[in-house]
Amino acid sequence: MTNTSYVRTEMLPEKAPPLAQAGAVKWMRENLFSSIPNAILTLLALFFLYKALAGTLPWIFQSSMTADSLGGCRDAIKAAYGEDASGACWAVIRERYHQLLFGFYPSELYWRPILAFVLMLVAIAPVLYDTLPRRILWLTAVYPFLAFWLLWGGSVWLPISIILGFVIGGLAAVYLSNLLGTLGSTLAAILFPILWWMLLAGVFADAMQSILPIGIESVESAMFGGFMLSVTIGITGIALSLPIGIFLALGRQSNLLIIRSLCIGFIEFIRGVPLITLLFVASTLLNYFLPPGTNFDIILRVMIMVTLFASAYMAEVIRGGLAALPKGQYEAADALGLDYWKSMRLIIMPQALKIAIPSIVSNFIGLFKDTTLVSIIGLLDPIGLSNAIRADSNWNGIVWELYGFIALMFWVVCFSMSRYSMYLERKLQTGHS
Repeated sequence: MTNTSYVRTEMLPEKAPPLAQAGAVKWMRENLFSSIPNAILTLLALFFLYKALAGTLPWIFQSSMTADSLGGCRDAIKAAYGEDASGACWAVIRERYHQLLFGFYPSELYWRPILAFVLMLVAIAPVLYDTLPRRILWLTAVYPFLAFWLLWGGSVWLPISIILGFVIGGLAAVYLSNLLGTLGSTLAAILFPILWWMLLAGVFADAMQSILPIGIESVESAMFGGFMLSVTIGITGIALSLPIGIFLALGRQSNLLIIRSLCIGFIEFIRGVPLITLLFVASTLLNYFLPPGTNFDIILRVMIMVTLFASAYMAEVIRGGLAALPKGQYEAADALGLDYWKSMRLIIMPQALKIAIPSIVSNFIGLFKDTTLVSIIGLLDPIGLSNAIRADSNWNGIVWELYGFIALMFWVVCFSMSRYSMYLERKLQTGHS
């Protein structure tokens, strides 16, 4: 009896997996129809989605883009789609989009806010993505002053004089540390720039402008508005609230009673007051405490209040990140012989910020949306401009088109920040799951 074994010498061709075990069908079975309750909820959601789209899509696409008034839109829609048809009047966006974007900024100077926005994208790129050349960080450092000059105009020597204040502070911190010690050099680095800005910066700017006049046309803050105003206030608050919040969070945990008490008092006071109250203080009450004839720009006042408000909440977010770190990380920093600031910069704070990334970005998104509150104090952000546009007799009665366009602009920015937050979390993920 022979025992002959069969050995296949060629590979069998691969077969496609069963339809129910791959692709969209598998995903739907696992996520939408995994059980009877899930299937019922999915069908109900699809029904409500159908009803919503059935009423919304015809309104969006049965629209008019060429009319010059709301009545003209209605007539054009009826002529094109029937007497009973109704649709969106996108003509108001076509006619007033420049106001929604730039407010009453002079049209011949639109290139300046556009250039400032493009430079902002370039300036923040090396901060967001570490694969880009580090040399671009020089643009990041000077961009705030360049953006101020582009938006408001005037002499170029004013932002240069402000930059010189920071240079003076940095030189004081570096060269006076051996003479005055750490505390003395830190106080000098704070005091010298303040004295420069209060006493000499204006004189320097005027003197240099008389010697070498370089400048562009000035634009009053009253002409600022639209999405440009929201971006200006929002980006300023976002950029400044994070470093201020870090110092407030560290100050709240300080062993020095005075510093800890000041930080706690500031944080709890700001968190206990609505933002709109601070905006009213910035727009109205602050004038009573200023010397007569003082011209303190309203947008600058609002920026300061928004930044202080966001900084208090940011401090609590970062404090939560610090509290989430195990005690062993602090002990490891001490074992390496690092002083307080080096341990915070190299070991503690990077980990705390990584833990707090979702909350930090949520604060940024909330801050950017809160910029619409400035319409209550008379600034013409997109919401304020929509009220002004609807006051025009040609567009009186139009609502959804304006608010939909404004919502879309804010959604693009907020969704972009949310996606970047998710990207950053994945990039910094160091777990083993």
